[in-house]
Amino acid sequence: MLIDLHSHTTASDGQLTPSELVNRAENRQVNILAITDHDTVDGLIEAQNTIDEKGLKLSLIKGIEVTTNWLNHEIHVVGVNIDPNNVQLQALIALQKEKRESRAIEMGRRLAKAKIEGVYEGAKALAGDGAITRAHFARYLVEQGVAPTFQKVFDKYLSRGNTGYVPHNWVDIEEAIVAIHKAGGQAILAHPNHYNLSNKWMRRLFTEFKEAGGDAMEVAMGQQSPQVRLQLAMWSEEYDLLASQGSDFHFVGRWRDLGKALHLPKMAKPLWLDWPIYKKLTEAEEV
Repeated sequence: MLIDLHSHTTASDGQLTPSELVNRAENRQVNILAITDHDTVDGLIEAQNTIDEKGLKLSLIKGIEVTTNWLNHEIHVVGVNIDPNNVQLQALIALQKEKRESRAIEMGRRLAKAKIEGVYEGAKALAGDGAITRAHFARYLVEQGVAPTFQKVFDKYLSRGNTGYVPHNWVDIEEAIVAIHKAGGQAILAHPNHYNLSNKWMRRLFTEFKEAGGDAMEVAMGQQSPQVRLQLAMWSEEYDLLASQGSDFHFVGRWRDLGKALHLPKMAKPLWLDWPIYKKLTEAEEV
């Protein structure tokens, strides 16, 4: 069974609409897909409507990826099986939207001061009705020829200490986990090996995430060495966190796609074993 619990649409910084995303997931033979846009649930209705109208076999998990602040590190917490209409979750989304917008305006102001003008407006146009992110800034700057690649943009303009960087002021991890739980969901520490933390700091993050009520951590991702995946599986076991997997899909690329290379090491305890939809699909496969 192919399960992908981390993906993005144009509701945040993905490049496929919710309809396009679920159609691609179906074509990729994904059985269970979570849409987890950054600090928004705006893409979920369109995605489910497309599944229903087209009679897709794909099962959609309602999700979100909450951006948090942990000791001045930006850490992402994925929530799955959420009620997107939950009052407390909606309050958190509104707060994050305000923080995201004010940060984007300040980023544009700083870049304009450095004679790179119109970047906020360009990034905002790319974001459309979706949540604006640094990825929209990077995409616009690449399109304008300011730098050749996303990574070059981040390295020169958008990372800590550079012209367009603005310190984040996100909610903390515990606030995100509480909101996800209030919405009936499970909280997952997203891509823990992407934060450039030492093993000592990774262990501190796992400890504090678990103490804050976290349920799981991402163990399997598309672009990942077997050694990294095994180490993450060992840590998930050590810190009593269930194991999740996800492509963190944003756009079609050579090395990353929905459901690609997603499987857990044998020692890992999957997050989804008790999910009714997983049990139903498993029973159907056995018939």
